[in-house]
Amino acid sequence: MAAPPKPLQAALLATPDDTEAQFYEAVQQADVERLMALWADEDDIACIHPQGPRLVGAHAIRASFDELLNPGGVDTRPVQVRRVVAGACAIHHVLEEVRVVTPEGPRTGYLITTNVYMKTPQGWRLLLHHSSPGGQRELHELNESASVLH
Repeated sequence: MAAPPKPLQAALLATPDDTEAQFYEAVQQADVERLMALWADEDDIACIHPQGPRLVGAHAIRASFDELLNPGGVDTRPVQVRRVVAGACAIHHVLEEVRVVTPEGPRTGYLITTNVYMKTPQGWRLLLHHSSPGGQRELHELNESASVLH
């Protein structure tokens, strides 16, 4: 008799960048199981989609991605990432490019996203994914270098 199947687990998540790359691949491939394996095992994980409500907990987050990715993956990719790492916490400020096909032809839009990761015994896991609509201003940021505030 065969052993019962193991629950799906994300690949080794040695760095926050590894987790982020897997997140965007899962979104592109509409792989909700893989996407959910990237989240931390915390009750208060949260996700905010552009112009959407705050979703708290794995059940609410899964339901939102089931709906969002139901017709298929989303063609989105990070085009700029600014990183802050402090101990076991990493914050990525991401400019995402999203490509969609409309009746008028292909269109490109941008999202401003914050991803927060926590280092766990299983590797770096996602605590928060928060996206807001972006615009022309964010495109100019691509050509600017980061500056030091202090």
